[in-house]
Amino acid sequence: MSRFSKVALIFALMWMPITASALDFRAVSVPKAILYDAPSLSAKKVLLLSHLYPVEVVVNLGDWLKVRDAQGSMSWIEAKHLSAKRSVLVAKGSAEMRVRPEVAADVVAILEKDVVLELVEAKSNNGWLKVKHRDGVTGYILVSSTWGFD
Repeated sequence: MSRFSKVALIFALMWMPITASALDFRAVSVPKAILYDAPSLSAKKVLLLSHLYPVEVVVNLGDWLKVRDAQGSMSWIEAKHLSAKRSVLVAKGSAEMRVRPEVAADVVAILEKDVVLELVEAKSNNGWLKVKHRDGVTGYILVSSTWGFD
């Protein structure tokens, strides 16, 4: 590689947006957050997300984050509207929340698709997540039934 090519490559890398690490999930920290089609308050508003809705950060520009939602859509959100607090979304038609992380455990609740659940523990327990519903019900759900967990 010539000296000119190396300098051009370094210059190009300096101006590339800072990309977030793979599977960097965060949750909406405000009651309602607006998603935009570009990183600007004057850009077109494309979606409104509610509190604790999980998103995956794809690009980090500091004040603005490019995020992917559970449907795979990409848009921009102000970084101040997201927190490191974790949540997941029920990804299938319905999912069972159980008392213990076991298939044979009693069912605490049956959750519909797109229900948002707060993560109580940040790690899985043999394929189960300890979660809390907004109504206060706590239990375990299979990771495979959710979106928003790495």
